[in-house]
Amino acid sequence: MATLILVRHGQSTWNAANRFSGWVDVPLSHVGRQEAMQAAEKISFYRIDVCFTSLLVRAIETTAICLTEGSGASRRKSPVFKHDSDDPNWHGWDQYEGYIEEEIPIFMSPALDERYYGRLQGFNKAEMAEKFGQDIVHQWRRSFDVRPPGGESLKDTAARTIPFFQNRILKHLTNGDNVLVSAHGNSLRSILMYLDNLSPEEVPSLELATGIPIVYEIDAEANIIDKVILD
Repeated sequence: MATLILVRHGQSTWNAANRFSGWVDVPLSHVGRQEAMQAAEKISFYRIDVCFTSLLVRAIETTAICLTEGSGASRRKSPVFKHDSDDPNWHGWDQYEGYIEEEIPIFMSPALDERYYGRLQGFNKAEMAEKFGQDIVHQWRRSFDVRPPGGESLKDTAARTIPFFQNRILKHLTNGDNVLVSAHGNSLRSILMYLDNLSPEEVPSLELATGIPIVYEIDAEANIIDKVILD
C-alpha cells in the first residue's frame, strides 16, 4: 500500500488579484504561504518518499513549505531539489549521490505546469468576461476541449499530465513509495480525471481549493483503496 498526496499550490499573488496566471511565474501571496503552512500541518505525519512539482515558483514554494513545516516536520527527511542533468543551462552543481535514507528527492517537470492561458495571461478574469462575454470566457475556462485564444484546453493539459503521471509517478506508488505532488488547479484536475475515472463532461465542474491536500491510498496493482480530502 502506498500514499499519494495531491495539493494545489497556495494562493498566488495573481490568484488574489483575479488574474489569469497560466505559465506566468508568479509567487505565493501572504495568504498562499499561510495556506501552504496549513497543508504542511495536515500532511505532517505522513511519510513522504518522493515529490513531484512543476517548474513554476508558486508550486515549488508550496512544495518546500509542505516538506519543511508542520509539527511532524522534524521527523522528515531533508528535501533535495533534483535538476535535469540534460539541461545545457544547468551548472551541474547538484552532482551528488546523496544518502537516500536521509533525503526526499523533488523532481520538477513542465508536464505538471499549469494550463497555458495564451493571450489571456495577465488579464483580470472579470474584465475579460465583460469584454468577450460571460459565456465565452466560461467556455474558455471550464470546457474540456475549447482553447482560450492562443492557449491550451484542459484536454491539451491532460495530454501531458496523464502520461507523466503514468510513466513517472505511478511506478513509485506501485513500488510502495509515498508520493507528494504539488502542482496547479488544471494540471491536478486532469490527474484527478484519470484517478477518479471522470468523463470529459464531469471534470470541468471539478473545483480544487488552494492548499487543500487530497490523499489517496493505492495498492501494488494501482487500485485506489481510499480517498480523503483534508479540508
